[in-house]
Amino acid sequence: MTKRIFNFSAGPAILPVDVLEEARDNMLSLGETGVGIMEHSHRGKAFIGVLAQAEADCRKLANIPDDYRVLFLQGGASSQFFMVPMNFLTSQETADYLITGSWSQKAVAQAKRFGNVHQAASSKDRNFSYIPKTAEYSSKAAYVHYTSNNTIFGTQWATEPEVPAGSTLICDASSDIYSRPIDVTKYGMIYAGAQKNLGPSGVTLVIIHNDLVKRGALDIPEMLQYRIHAENDSCYNTCPTFGIYFMGLVFKWILKQGGLEAMARANQEKADVLYQYLNTSPMFRPTADADSRSLMNVTFVTGQDELDARFIKAAQQAGFDGLKGHRSVGGMRASIYNAFPKTGCEELVKFMKDFENQNS
Repeated sequence: MTKRIFNFSAGPAILPVDVLEEARDNMLSLGETGVGIMEHSHRGKAFIGVLAQAEADCRKLANIPDDYRVLFLQGGASSQFFMVPMNFLTSQETADYLITGSWSQKAVAQAKRFGNVHQAASSKDRNFSYIPKTAEYSSKAAYVHYTSNNTIFGTQWATEPEVPAGSTLICDASSDIYSRPIDVTKYGMIYAGAQKNLGPSGVTLVIIHNDLVKRGALDIPEMLQYRIHAENDSCYNTCPTFGIYFMGLVFKWILKQGGLEAMARANQEKADVLYQYLNTSPMFRPTADADSRSLMNVTFVTGQDELDARFIKAAQQAGFDGLKGHRSVGGMRASIYNAFPKTGCEELVKFMKDFENQNS
Protein backbone atom coordinates (compact mmCIF):
# COMPACT_ATOMS: atom_id res chain seq x y z
CA MET A 1 0.00 0.00 0.00
CA THR A 2 1.44 3.37 -1.02
CA LYS A 3 -1.46 5.69 -0.18
CA ARG A 4 -1.23 7.13 3.32
CA ILE A 5 -4.48 7.93 5.12
CA PHE A 6 -5.07 10.73 7.62
CA ASN A 7 -3.82 9.41 10.97
CA PHE A 8 -5.42 11.19 13.94
CA SER A 9 -3.95 8.74 16.48
CA ALA A 10 -3.14 10.15 19.91
CA GLY A 11 0.18 8.30 19.94
CA PRO A 12 2.29 6.75 18.64
CA ALA A 13 1.36 9.40 16.13
CA ILE A 14 1.96 10.73 12.66
CA LEU A 15 5.55 11.50 11.62
CA PRO A 16 6.88 13.70 8.80
CA VAL A 17 6.96 11.76 5.52
CA ASP A 18 10.36 13.07 4.43
CA VAL A 19 11.79 12.03 7.81
CA LEU A 20 10.33 8.55 7.40
CA GLU A 21 11.89 8.35 3.96
CA GLU A 22 15.32 9.43 5.17
CA ALA A 23 15.19 6.92 8.02
CA ARG A 24 14.20 4.20 5.56
CA ASP A 25 17.21 5.03 3.39
CA ASN A 26 19.54 4.63 6.39
CA MET A 27 18.16 1.31 7.58
CA LEU A 28 20.65 -0.67 5.50
CA SER A 29 23.53 1.80 5.74
CA LEU A 30 23.91 4.96 7.81
CA GLY A 31 25.50 7.21 5.22
CA GLU A 32 28.53 5.45 3.79
CA THR A 33 29.26 3.34 6.88
CA GLY A 34 27.88 0.13 5.39
CA VAL A 35 26.09 -0.55 8.68
CA GLY A 36 22.40 0.23 9.25
CA ILE A 37 21.43 2.79 11.88
CA MET A 38 19.87 0.11 14.10
CA GLU A 39 23.06 -1.96 13.94
CA HIS A 40 25.57 0.66 15.09
CA SER A 41 27.08 0.41 18.56
CA HIS A 42 25.94 3.11 20.93
CA ARG A 43 29.61 3.64 21.78
CA GLY A 44 30.81 3.73 18.18
CA LYS A 45 31.97 6.86 16.40
CA ALA A 46 29.04 6.92 13.96
CA PHE A 47 26.35 6.87 16.64
CA ILE A 48 28.21 9.24 18.97
CA GLY A 49 28.06 11.74 16.11
CA VAL A 50 24.32 11.14 15.71
CA LEU A 51 23.77 11.64 19.45
CA ALA A 52 25.82 14.84 19.57
CA GLN A 53 23.97 16.35 16.60
CA ALA A 54 20.57 15.41 18.03
CA GLU A 55 21.42 17.14 21.30
CA ALA A 56 22.80 20.20 19.51
CA ASP A 57 19.63 20.62 17.44
CA CYS A 58 17.44 19.97 20.48
CA ARG A 59 19.23 22.77 22.30
CA LYS A 60 19.07 25.11 19.32
CA LEU A 61 15.32 24.76 18.92
CA ALA A 62 14.49 25.71 22.52
CA ASN A 63 17.53 27.89 23.30
CA ILE A 64 18.46 25.51 26.11
CA PRO A 65 21.15 27.15 28.32
CA ASP A 66 24.45 25.43 29.08
CA ASP A 67 23.48 24.85 32.70
CA TYR A 68 20.79 22.37 31.62
CA ARG A 69 21.45 18.77 30.62
CA VAL A 70 19.67 17.09 27.73
CA LEU A 71 19.08 13.38 28.35
CA PHE A 72 17.60 10.68 26.13
CA LEU A 73 16.13 8.03 28.43
CA GLN A 74 13.74 5.09 28.29
CA GLY A 75 10.54 4.09 30.06
CA GLY A 76 8.29 6.86 28.78
CA ALA A 77 6.64 9.53 30.90
CA SER A 78 5.21 6.77 33.09
CA SER A 79 8.71 6.02 34.40
CA GLN A 80 9.27 9.72 35.03
CA PHE A 81 6.18 9.70 37.24
CA PHE A 82 8.13 7.71 39.84
CA MET A 83 11.66 8.72 38.88
CA VAL A 84 10.99 12.38 39.69
CA PRO A 85 9.79 11.86 43.29
CA MET A 86 12.32 9.06 43.81
CA ASN A 87 15.06 11.60 43.13
CA PHE A 88 13.61 14.79 44.58
CA LEU A 89 11.03 13.97 47.26
CA THR A 90 11.62 12.49 50.71
CA SER A 91 9.12 11.13 53.20
CA GLN A 92 9.40 14.36 55.21
CA GLU A 93 8.74 16.66 52.23
CA THR A 94 5.70 17.73 50.22
CA ALA A 95 5.41 18.15 46.46
CA ASP A 96 2.66 20.19 44.80
CA TYR A 97 0.76 18.71 41.85
CA LEU A 98 -1.70 20.41 39.50
CA ILE A 99 -4.32 17.86 38.48
CA THR A 100 -5.77 18.30 34.99
CA GLY A 101 -6.31 14.76 33.78
CA SER A 102 -5.47 11.07 33.90
CA TRP A 103 -1.71 11.46 33.45
CA SER A 104 -1.29 13.96 36.26
CA GLN A 105 -3.38 11.66 38.47
CA LYS A 106 -1.03 8.79 37.67
CA ALA A 107 1.95 11.01 38.48
CA VAL A 108 0.38 11.78 41.87
CA ALA A 109 -0.18 8.10 42.60
CA GLN A 110 3.53 7.40 42.07
CA ALA A 111 4.69 10.42 44.08
CA LYS A 112 2.70 9.26 47.11
CA ARG A 113 5.01 6.25 47.33
CA PHE A 114 7.93 8.51 48.27
CA GLY A 115 6.58 11.55 50.11
CA ASN A 116 3.64 13.83 50.75
CA VAL A 117 1.56 15.19 47.88
CA HIS A 118 -0.48 18.37 47.96
CA GLN A 119 -3.00 18.84 45.16
CA ALA A 120 -2.63 22.56 44.55
CA ALA A 121 -5.34 22.68 41.88
CA SER A 122 -7.71 20.31 40.11
CA SER A 123 -10.33 20.34 37.37
CA LYS A 124 -11.72 16.92 38.29
CA ASP A 125 -15.03 18.48 39.36
CA ARG A 126 -16.00 18.87 35.68
CA ASN A 127 -14.28 15.80 34.27
CA PHE A 128 -11.13 17.78 33.48
CA SER A 129 -12.82 19.93 30.83
CA TYR A 130 -10.87 23.05 31.80
CA ILE A 131 -7.51 24.32 33.06
CA PRO A 132 -7.70 25.70 36.64
CA LYS A 133 -7.22 29.46 36.88
CA THR A 134 -6.04 29.48 40.50
CA ALA A 135 -3.96 27.25 42.76
CA GLU A 136 -3.09 26.99 46.44
CA TYR A 137 0.57 26.09 46.84
CA SER A 138 2.43 24.69 49.82
CA SER A 139 4.79 27.01 51.66
CA LYS A 140 7.92 24.95 50.94
CA ALA A 141 7.11 22.48 48.19
CA ALA A 142 9.98 20.25 47.06
CA TYR A 143 8.76 20.95 43.53
CA VAL A 144 5.62 21.85 41.57
CA HIS A 145 4.53 19.40 38.87
CA TYR A 146 2.03 19.85 36.06
CA THR A 147 1.05 18.28 32.71
CA SER A 148 1.09 20.88 29.94
CA ASN A 149 -1.35 19.16 27.57
CA ASN A 150 -4.02 16.59 28.32
CA THR A 151 -4.48 14.19 25.41
CA ILE A 152 -7.56 12.46 26.79
CA PHE A 153 -9.59 15.52 27.73
CA GLY A 154 -8.42 17.94 25.04
CA THR A 155 -7.15 20.72 27.33
CA GLN A 156 -3.84 22.57 27.37
CA TRP A 157 -2.13 25.18 29.50
CA ALA A 158 -1.78 28.34 27.39
CA THR A 159 1.42 29.08 29.31
CA GLU A 160 3.18 27.70 32.37
CA PRO A 161 1.33 28.17 35.70
CA GLU A 162 2.28 31.01 38.02
CA VAL A 163 4.13 29.39 40.91
CA PRO A 164 5.71 30.89 44.06
CA ALA A 165 9.07 32.58 43.56
CA GLY A 166 11.93 30.15 43.91
CA SER A 167 9.78 27.10 43.19
CA THR A 168 11.18 24.23 41.16
CA LEU A 169 8.74 23.76 38.30
CA ILE A 170 8.63 20.32 36.63
CA CYS A 171 6.56 19.67 33.54
CA ASP A 172 5.30 16.56 31.77
CA ALA A 173 5.20 17.96 28.22
CA SER A 174 4.77 14.62 26.49
CA SER A 175 1.98 15.65 24.14
CA ASP A 176 2.94 19.21 23.22
CA ILE A 177 6.74 19.27 23.50
CA TYR A 178 8.27 21.50 20.80
CA SER A 179 4.86 22.41 19.39
CA ARG A 180 5.47 26.04 20.40
CA PRO A 181 8.23 28.20 21.92
CA ILE A 182 9.17 27.39 25.51
CA ASP A 183 11.21 29.33 28.06
CA VAL A 184 13.32 26.54 29.53
CA THR A 185 14.74 28.84 32.21
CA LYS A 186 11.37 28.85 34.00
CA TYR A 187 11.71 25.14 34.68
CA GLY A 188 13.83 22.89 36.81
CA MET A 189 12.94 20.01 34.54
CA ILE A 190 10.86 19.17 31.45
CA TYR A 191 10.24 15.63 30.29
CA ALA A 192 8.36 14.14 27.35
CA GLY A 193 7.77 10.83 25.65
CA ALA A 194 8.83 11.20 22.03
CA GLN A 195 5.87 9.47 20.38
CA LYS A 196 3.62 12.52 19.91
CA ASN A 197 5.75 15.27 18.39
CA LEU A 198 9.37 14.13 18.34
CA GLY A 199 9.70 10.60 17.00
CA PRO A 200 8.87 6.95 17.65
CA SER A 201 7.89 5.45 20.97
CA GLY A 202 10.72 4.25 23.20
CA VAL A 203 12.61 7.48 23.89
CA THR A 204 11.98 10.00 26.66
CA LEU A 205 13.49 13.46 26.38
CA VAL A 206 14.55 15.01 29.69
CA ILE A 207 15.75 18.61 29.96
CA ILE A 208 17.02 19.18 33.50
CA HIS A 209 18.95 21.92 35.32
CA ASN A 210 22.37 21.02 36.68
CA ASP A 211 21.34 21.97 40.23
CA LEU A 212 18.51 19.45 40.10
CA VAL A 213 20.84 16.77 38.73
CA LYS A 214 23.14 17.28 41.73
CA ARG A 215 20.21 17.31 44.15
CA GLY A 216 19.00 13.83 43.19
CA ALA A 217 19.00 10.99 45.68
CA LEU A 218 22.08 8.77 45.94
CA ASP A 219 20.49 5.74 47.61
CA ILE A 220 18.49 4.55 44.61
CA PRO A 221 19.48 2.26 41.69
CA GLU A 222 21.91 3.84 39.27
CA MET A 223 19.52 3.49 36.32
CA LEU A 224 17.06 5.72 38.16
CA GLN A 225 19.51 8.52 38.96
CA TYR A 226 19.55 11.51 36.62
CA ARG A 227 23.11 12.10 37.83
CA ILE A 228 24.30 8.81 36.35
CA HIS A 229 22.67 9.43 32.99
CA ALA A 230 24.08 12.96 32.86
CA GLU A 231 27.61 11.78 33.72
CA ASN A 232 27.40 9.19 30.94
CA ASP A 233 25.79 11.38 28.24
CA SER A 234 22.67 9.18 28.11
CA CYS A 235 24.85 6.11 27.42
CA TYR A 236 25.14 4.53 30.88
CA ASN A 237 23.47 1.48 29.33
CA THR A 238 22.56 0.69 25.72
CA CYS A 239 20.39 3.67 24.86
CA PRO A 240 17.51 3.58 22.31
CA THR A 241 19.79 4.30 19.36
CA PHE A 242 17.22 4.25 16.56
CA GLY A 243 14.78 6.42 18.48
CA ILE A 244 17.48 9.00 19.20
CA TYR A 245 18.56 8.97 15.56
CA PHE A 246 14.96 9.49 14.46
CA MET A 247 14.45 12.30 16.97
CA GLY A 248 17.49 13.97 15.50
CA LEU A 249 15.86 13.87 12.08
CA VAL A 250 12.67 15.38 13.51
CA PHE A 251 14.65 18.18 15.19
CA LYS A 252 16.18 18.98 11.79
CA TRP A 253 12.72 18.88 10.20
CA ILE A 254 11.36 21.37 12.77
CA LEU A 255 14.33 23.67 12.16
CA LYS A 256 13.65 23.44 8.44
CA GLN A 257 10.02 24.45 9.02
CA GLY A 258 11.19 27.61 10.75
CA GLY A 259 11.59 26.49 14.35
CA LEU A 260 9.15 26.51 17.23
CA GLU A 261 7.58 29.85 16.30
CA ALA A 262 6.61 28.42 12.91
CA MET A 263 5.34 25.25 14.57
CA ALA A 264 3.13 27.31 16.86
CA ARG A 265 1.61 29.22 13.93
CA ALA A 266 0.96 26.05 11.95
CA ASN A 267 -0.58 24.27 14.94
CA GLN A 268 -2.86 27.22 15.68
CA GLU A 269 -4.04 27.33 12.08
CA LYS A 270 -4.80 23.60 12.06
CA ALA A 271 -6.72 23.74 15.32
CA ASP A 272 -8.66 26.81 14.15
CA VAL A 273 -9.98 24.87 11.16
CA LEU A 274 -11.58 22.32 13.50
CA TYR A 275 -12.70 24.59 16.33
CA GLN A 276 -14.26 27.18 14.03
CA TYR A 277 -16.43 24.47 12.53
CA LEU A 278 -17.23 22.85 15.88
CA ASN A 279 -18.29 26.20 17.33
CA THR A 280 -21.10 26.49 14.77
CA SER A 281 -21.99 22.87 14.05
CA PRO A 282 -25.54 21.84 15.02
CA MET A 283 -24.41 18.21 15.43
CA PHE A 284 -20.88 18.22 16.89
CA ARG A 285 -19.62 20.15 19.92
CA PRO A 286 -16.19 20.42 21.58
CA THR A 287 -15.90 19.01 25.11
CA ALA A 288 -13.28 21.41 26.53
CA ASP A 289 -13.92 24.99 27.65
CA ALA A 290 -13.05 27.55 24.99
CA ASP A 291 -10.19 29.10 26.99
CA SER A 292 -8.64 25.71 27.76
CA ARG A 293 -8.80 23.92 24.42
CA SER A 294 -5.78 21.99 23.22
CA LEU A 295 -4.07 22.69 19.91
CA MET A 296 -2.85 19.09 19.90
CA ASN A 297 -5.96 17.05 20.74
CA VAL A 298 -9.39 18.28 19.65
CA THR A 299 -12.10 16.38 21.54
CA PHE A 300 -15.74 16.52 20.46
CA VAL A 301 -19.05 14.63 20.70
CA THR A 302 -22.50 14.56 19.15
CA GLY A 303 -24.19 13.89 22.48
CA GLN A 304 -25.45 10.49 21.31
CA ASP A 305 -23.24 7.43 21.77
CA GLU A 306 -24.82 5.59 18.85
CA LEU A 307 -24.28 8.54 16.53
CA ASP A 308 -20.68 8.92 17.72
CA ALA A 309 -20.03 5.26 16.90
CA ARG A 310 -21.63 5.61 13.48
CA PHE A 311 -19.49 8.66 12.71
CA ILE A 312 -16.25 6.96 13.80
CA LYS A 313 -17.01 3.93 11.61
CA ALA A 314 -17.90 6.06 8.59
CA ALA A 315 -14.82 8.25 9.08
CA GLN A 316 -12.52 5.24 9.19
CA GLN A 317 -14.02 3.89 5.99
CA ALA A 318 -13.41 7.29 4.38
CA GLY A 319 -9.71 7.30 5.34
CA PHE A 320 -9.74 9.15 8.68
CA ASP A 321 -8.18 6.85 11.28
CA GLY A 322 -7.72 7.13 15.05
CA LEU A 323 -10.70 9.38 15.79
CA LYS A 324 -12.27 7.30 18.56
CA GLY A 325 -12.12 9.22 21.84
CA HIS A 326 -10.78 7.84 25.09
CA ARG A 327 -13.31 5.95 27.18
CA SER A 328 -13.04 8.62 29.92
CA VAL A 329 -14.65 11.17 27.61
CA GLY A 330 -16.17 9.15 24.80
CA GLY A 331 -16.97 10.70 21.47
CA MET A 332 -14.15 11.65 19.14
CA ARG A 333 -10.59 12.94 19.38
CA ALA A 334 -8.58 14.41 16.53
CA SER A 335 -4.89 14.48 17.45
CA ILE A 336 -3.09 16.97 15.21
CA TYR A 337 0.52 17.02 16.36
CA ASN A 338 3.36 18.84 14.59
CA ALA A 339 3.57 16.53 11.58
CA PHE A 340 -0.17 16.44 10.91
CA PRO A 341 -1.05 18.39 7.74
CA LYS A 342 -3.57 21.22 7.68
CA THR A 343 -5.22 19.59 4.67
CA GLY A 344 -6.17 16.68 6.94
CA CYS A 345 -8.15 19.05 9.17
CA GLU A 346 -9.81 20.65 6.16
CA GLU A 347 -10.76 17.27 4.68
CA LEU A 348 -12.13 16.11 8.04
CA VAL A 349 -14.37 19.19 8.26
CA LYS A 350 -15.70 18.49 4.76
CA PHE A 351 -16.48 14.93 5.79
CA MET A 352 -18.15 16.08 9.02
CA LYS A 353 -20.36 18.48 7.08
CA ASP A 354 -21.41 15.70 4.71
CA PHE A 355 -22.09 13.37 7.61
CA GLU A 356 -24.10 16.08 9.30
CA ASN A 357 -26.25 16.61 6.22
CA GLN A 358 -26.87 12.91 5.81
CA ASN A 359 -27.71 12.28 9.47
CA SER A 360 -29.48 15.44 10.60
